[in-house]
Amino acid sequence: MCGVSLLAFLLLLSLCAEASVHDYRGEKFAAKGNAFVVHGGSEGIYASVPNLTDTYPPPNPDSYIRFERITFRRSKEFSNFSSWPIQAVLFEVEDRETIGGSAYGGQRAVCCTSDLAKLGVCAEGQVIYRPSVENPDWPQVFGVPFEIDDEEAVLPLKSIQITKTGMYNLYFIHCDTRLKELVVEGKTVWKNPSGYLPGRMAPMKIFYQFMSFAYILLGIFWFSQYARFWREVFPLQNCITLVITLGMFEMALWYFDYAEFSETGIRPTGTTIWAVTFGTVKRTVARLVILMVSMGYGVVRPSLGGLTSKVVMLGGTFFLASEVLELVENVGAVSDLSGKAKLFLVLPAAVLDVFFILWIFTSLSATLNKLQARRMMIKLDIYRKFTNALAVAVIVSVGWICYELYFKSNDVYNEQWQNAWIIPAFWQVLSYSLLCIICILWAPSQSATRYAYRDDGSDEFDRDETTLTLIKPSPISSKDVRSVADGRPVQSSNGNSNDDLEEDKRE
Repeated sequence: MCGVSLLAFLLLLSLCAEASVHDYRGEKFAAKGNAFVVHGGSEGIYASVPNLTDTYPPPNPDSYIRFERITFRRSKEFSNFSSWPIQAVLFEVEDRETIGGSAYGGQRAVCCTSDLAKLGVCAEGQVIYRPSVENPDWPQVFGVPFEIDDEEAVLPLKSIQITKTGMYNLYFIHCDTRLKELVVEGKTVWKNPSGYLPGRMAPMKIFYQFMSFAYILLGIFWFSQYARFWREVFPLQNCITLVITLGMFEMALWYFDYAEFSETGIRPTGTTIWAVTFGTVKRTVARLVILMVSMGYGVVRPSLGGLTSKVVMLGGTFFLASEVLELVENVGAVSDLSGKAKLFLVLPAAVLDVFFILWIFTSLSATLNKLQARRMMIKLDIYRKFTNALAVAVIVSVGWICYELYFKSNDVYNEQWQNAWIIPAFWQVLSYSLLCIICILWAPSQSATRYAYRDDGSDEFDRDETTLTLIKPSPISSKDVRSVADGRPVQSSNGNSNDDLEEDKRE
């Protein structure tokens, strides 16, 4: 019940999600050093297409940041004085050192102090900045003060053309300690040449379009085989069909999410929630399918027996942890930041993933041993291929996690935003690749049932080991021994039993 309540709470919060059109709805200023700050947004923006007209700036520049109805409000009880200006500070991340300064090598400050004002380098009560070496017009700093008895101060409408590709940061800053309970309202519009998608997210639209076609091709292959050999289909293949279908919906929903965001500048909350949910369900079902295959479900055993409840519990817990994490990460996400999920949301999903991996490989080891003991060579061969594919996927995943940690630790200010899309895209490609391997190994065919569990006594070893391991075997008489010897399958010249020959015939 607690988990359901948390999900409902997050969904309600998402109805107030920001957009790229960044809305400011009464955000309060927080003290940072000797300044009071509100973060207005951070986005990667590509430079505008060169202006081919004689006018400058062009009337409709391709890339810009536009300030609309930015209003600062203070309470009436604190309105009996005129204030220092509240300033908007917009800068490219490479120019971050141009903001702030210090007097006589002391502690660095954002606001101009009386000591610095005496040196003539800034005006007291305003943000310290110096022009960029590469572009003297940057950073962009402008503001508006409160006049006496005014409860509102409005920034003038302003549109700033972006002529250099980079990660841009906007902060609203004031230095007046007398301004109590000051809030900011209004919005800013951030636009790239290709649309309203932030630069960090823009490649994901093309990527999900590509992945949608990839899942369609996989679906055409799988569903055509499924339709041709539907009489030979066994339960495991039905589970694979479900994963493919969920993947197709997930990729399509993510594409429509980014496409609408790029077109309108407003993040479509409903589409984002559906994309997150379909993705979480797909990942959960995919892990459960791999776990069940590793246990031999549908191949060497007809059911999971007493493990069913534990498998369902693990899957349900993983779904809940992943759903909450993905909702926090994606719903309403606009600024090009590397992730806002807290550690206490990331850890549960990571721990459950590790538990899945350990259980999968432990079960695979036991299943391989059973197949080898029964000399079921056809099933043993396919399980070895499956194990090798999983091992490669795990090794590659660990290597990529190390790279991801290295990438994020060396990109504190998101300067590598143009390459950051590769990190989430890799996990989608890896998941898709593993799904393709599973589809090839267990594709519906005329002889697909040779991989399935047969309730004809040939797989009785596995059923007995699962359900009767605690029953003490009774003594066997000499007569029974002779009967067993008479009924033992005859070995062929290459050492395989008649059971193997029967499986080979079924191919």
